[in-house]
Amino acid sequence: MFTAVIVIMAAGFITGALARLAVPGPDPMPIWLTMAFGLAGSWGGGIIAAAIWGWRSAAVPFFGFFAAILLVVAYRRFYQGRPITGPEALKFPERGIGLDRFRERRDRLQHLIRQQQHSQAQADVNAVNDHLQKLADLHEAGVLTDEEFEQKKRELLARL
Repeated sequence: MFTAVIVIMAAGFITGALARLAVPGPDPMPIWLTMAFGLAGSWGGGIIAAAIWGWRSAAVPFFGFFAAILLVVAYRRFYQGRPITGPEALKFPERGIGLDRFRERRDRLQHLIRQQQHSQAQADVNAVNDHLQKLADLHEAGVLTDEEFEQKKRELLARL
């Protein structure tokens, strides 16, 4: 019984994901909504096809998939208020289920990336400062000439 539920959920997710891919443009939504579109489309379209041709017809899964695509189109058009085709369809939606959570995750990820970049830049500055100090020590010890010291210093500062 539990296995059957998992298989049905996986089939709903796959159908919903393929339906989302069939409609151009970004559609960020939670996994449960993707599954719901896939399951509702499969059942709704499948019932219509079965009523016309019978349950053993090859049209049942195709009508189910087509119905899932229509659900994604309806969600985009009526809930998000976005067109289905054209350049406006390729823009990121302004509203949608789960969009606030998506934006929070994206903002957290961007913040973490900025922190990592800042840490890396700080590490680079510290490494260059350490190398400059070693060069200065070698210059004071007479190992490097003034010209060699200035050249190496320019090379190190060019890394920043």
